[in-house]
Amino acid sequence: MANNKAKTERRNRIRFGIRSKIKGTAQRPRLSVYRSNREIYVQLIDDVNSHTLASASSHEKDFETLKAPKKDISKQVGLEIAKRAKAAGIETVVFDRGGYLYHGRVQALADGAREGGLKF
Repeated sequence: MANNKAKTERRNRIRFGIRSKIKGTAQRPRLSVYRSNREIYVQLIDDVNSHTLASASSHEKDFETLKAPKKDISKQVGLEIAKRAKAAGIETVVFDRGGYLYHGRVQALADGAREGGLKF
């Protein structure tokens, strides 16, 4: 239990350090990632107005029926957020990995968003 708490505290320190350096605007929102053990969630956030512009997650009905590895589902979520961003008129974003290491599912999500046409 103590090890779990230390991991969470370490990730929060990293997360707050990242957040102190990047801010999302309406023209260039922050692409925020949250990764749980089972799902992955992503939002486009305008920090100036404290408004979520678009969101996608692996918990949606489109992705729940997929029987694929979590890494492949993360890539599909990245493609979906890129599609929703294009519909909202957004082309460039600031990537916020949320304190997670940039590999595995987080990297797959970012690669999917880039393939969908978002520029980081």
